[in-house]
Amino acid sequence: MPTDYVIRNALVYDGEGGEARSADVAVLGDRITGVEPSIEAPDAVEVDATRLAVTPGFINVLSHSYGSILIDGRAMSELVQGVTTQMFGEGHSMGPLTEATRDRLKASIAGSQEDFEIPWLRLSEYLAYAERKGVSQNVCSLVGATTIRSNVIGHADRPATTDELDRMAALVDEEMVDGALGVGSALIYPPGSFAPTEELIAICRPVGRHGGRYFSHMRSEGDRFLDGVDELMAIAEAVGCGAELWHLKAAGPNNWPSMKVAIERVEAARAAGRDITADIYPYVAGGTALRSAIPPRFHEGGTAAFLERLNDPAQRADMRRALVTGEDPAPGWENLYGLSGGPSGVLIAAVSNPADKHLEGKTLAAIAEETSADPVDALLDLVASSPGAGAMYFIASEDNLRLQMTYPWVAVGSDAVAVAAEDPWTATRTHPRSYGTFARFLGRYSRDEGLMPFGEAVRRMTSLPADNLKLAGRGRVRVGDYADLVVLDPTEVIDLATYEDPHRYSVGVRDVMVNGHFALRNGHFTGEFAGRALKRGLN
Repeated sequence: MPTDYVIRNALVYDGEGGEARSADVAVLGDRITGVEPSIEAPDAVEVDATRLAVTPGFINVLSHSYGSILIDGRAMSELVQGVTTQMFGEGHSMGPLTEATRDRLKASIAGSQEDFEIPWLRLSEYLAYAERKGVSQNVCSLVGATTIRSNVIGHADRPATTDELDRMAALVDEEMVDGALGVGSALIYPPGSFAPTEELIAICRPVGRHGGRYFSHMRSEGDRFLDGVDELMAIAEAVGCGAELWHLKAAGPNNWPSMKVAIERVEAARAAGRDITADIYPYVAGGTALRSAIPPRFHEGGTAAFLERLNDPAQRADMRRALVTGEDPAPGWENLYGLSGGPSGVLIAAVSNPADKHLEGKTLAAIAEETSADPVDALLDLVASSPGAGAMYFIASEDNLRLQMTYPWVAVGSDAVAVAAEDPWTATRTHPRSYGTFARFLGRYSRDEGLMPFGEAVRRMTSLPADNLKLAGRGRVRVGDYADLVVLDPTEVIDLATYEDPHRYSVGVRDVMVNGHFALRNGHFTGEFAGRALKRGLN
C-alpha cells in the first residue's frame, strides 16, 4: 500500500504500558498505517531506528505556552523532549474574552511588541488562530475558571449573583460545544481564589453534560491540602465528571505526611468507580509569581489596586505581619514564603524591572544579606519594584514525589512555558521544568531509579492523558491513529537543565513527528509547523 515513511527496526512502546516489541512503523499522510515486524514499502522514505525506541508523542497536561507559541511556534524546549501536544487553561485561558480582558491579555503577552494582535474573543477561535499561525505541536485547552469569573465579575472578592452564575455557565457551555476539554481552576490566585465551591460547581455543570473534565490547582497544597483534595472530588461528583489534581504536591514539611492520606482518598474514590487522577512535574520547587506570597485580599481589584496597597505604609505593614506570622484574617491564603521554610527556600527567577536584573538567581536570604534588609522587606521591595517577578519556591518533598510516581493514575505536566535556549528567551531565567520535565521523568525516575518500567512511564505521558482528555486517536502507536511519534534512545534520554543553569536542552530524543510531519530530525527543528487545534473527542 502507499506509504510516506517507514521507521525501521524500532523498539516500539505502544503507549499501553507494556514492554517494547521490535517492529517497523509505517505512516501515510497523518496516520499510522502499519506496526509490523517487517513492512514492505519500496517507495517510502526510510528512517532507521535501530537500537532506538518509538513511542507515541508526549502530551503535556499543564502548559503555559499559550502566549509563547504565538511568538515562537517551535516550542523548542518541549519539542526536543518529545512533546507533541500541549494543553492550556490553568485558571486563565485565551478565551472567552471581553474587549477589556482582551486588552489586558495583550499587554501581558506582548509586552513591548506593539504589533502583537489578538484577533479572537472565543477560546475556540484562539486555538484555530494558533494553528493557522503555525505551531510545531498540537494545542488544546480547558476553559479557565478565572477567565470566566473575570469576564463576568472582574476582580471583586464577592459571591456571584444567580444571574452571574447563569452567565458564567453559559460561557462555559458555548466553549464546550466548540470542543473545549473542560474547566481548569487555579484556586490560590486571585481572583480565581474568590470563587466558592458552589460557584465552581455551577460553572462546571456544562462540563458534566458534555463529557469533559475538571482540573484544578487546588485551593490549598499547604495546611488545608486535604480539604483541597476533598473539594475537587466534591465538585466532580456534583456535576458528574472526571477530575484531575494538577501538579499534586503537599507544600511545606509540616504537610508532607498528608500526601499518603491524600493518595488513600484518591485510591478509595477510584475503587468506588470515580474517575479521579493527578499529574506531577518531577521537581521539588514550584514556580509562580513572587507577589503570590502576599495574601489574596490585597490583590482585590487587580494589579493597580494591589500596588497602591503595597505603597501604603499601613497596608504594607499588614502584609509584612502576615508573611512573618503566617496568619491572615481572610481564609484561603497559601503562605508560600513560610511553606518554603523562609528566605533561603525562595529563589528569584525572572524580574520585570531591568534595574533588578542582578537579583535573578539569588535567594531572598542572599538578597537580604547583600542589602542588609529584613528578608520579608526584601520580598516586598522587590515586588514593588518588579510586580511581574517570578520565584521558585522549594516546598515539596522528594520522597513524596517518588511515592506519587508509583501510582498508575499519575500523569505528567510541565506547568511551564516552552522556550528556546537562544535569545531572547535566555535573557530571562526560567524553571528547569521548561526544559526537563518529560526527559527527567523518563531518564532519572524510570530508567535510572526504576520507580516504574520504561513502558509504564511512556503510558503516563501518552495514552493516560489522551484518554482522560478524550483526545481521539492520540496517545498510542496504533494503526489508524494519528502519527504523533517520537524516536528516542532510552539509554540516553535525560534532562540537563538545573536551577542554576536552566537554559539547557534535554538529550536523547532524535526525531519527533507531528501529524505525519517531522518537526524534529536528528535533534534539529525541520521548519515544519504541522500542529493542530484539538477538540474533545473530534480530532
